[in-house]
Amino acid sequence: MAYVLIPGAGGRAWYWHLVAARLTADGEEAIPVELPADDDTKGLSDYAQAVVDVVGPVRHVVIVAASLGAFTAPLVVDALRAVAVVLVNPMIPRPGETPGAWWANTGAVEARTLNASRLGYPAEFDPGSYLFHDVPPQVLASVTPKGEQSQRPFRDPCAFSSWPEDVTVIAGRDDRFFPVEFQQQLARERLGLEPVIVPGGHLVALSYPGELATAILAATQGL
Repeated sequence: MAYVLIPGAGGRAWYWHLVAARLTADGEEAIPVELPADDDTKGLSDYAQAVVDVVGPVRHVVIVAASLGAFTAPLVVDALRAVAVVLVNPMIPRPGETPGAWWANTGAVEARTLNASRLGYPAEFDPGSYLFHDVPPQVLASVTPKGEQSQRPFRDPCAFSSWPEDVTVIAGRDDRFFPVEFQQQLARERLGLEPVIVPGGHLVALSYPGELATAILAATQGL
């Protein structure tokens, strides 16, 4: 099995390096994808082409996409002849929806603010509180600089007709950016699914890579 690993905002293949190591150790092929996320000329179709170019010849593929990467995942299902899709803490799109419109359409910001008030941390977004709170310092120290996520793809409609039959959603129990209750509601409404819950926050591939890899393998066992 080849697991094609699509990152979220920022587009770093590095985001998946710990999960990729665990998948490889289990005898699977892992293909982390670098997206042109800091290029203001590149949109969702370019992100999809970047995935297809990295994967190369068609094989037994599972697409794994994190957060904003869920807007790229459905665009490459047919091209890669993927047997399954696994979405991790995802921005689950509807056909034709733009990433920019997704926030108001889903109430994501309101859910995040309400969760912050309930749990007692600042409602105003900052990366330390919402993204990096459970990522080990030594992992963060290993990241190399890259430009910021371009706003260009947030204007692009996600041009697909429907999700494939075999989709799994994995949600981080401690996600402060997309609270788990919000993710559960979104998965039910948009995919008719109950998410698999794993420990960890929004950047679960960096904070709990072993648990995430195990959940990915379990979701695709027997394919």
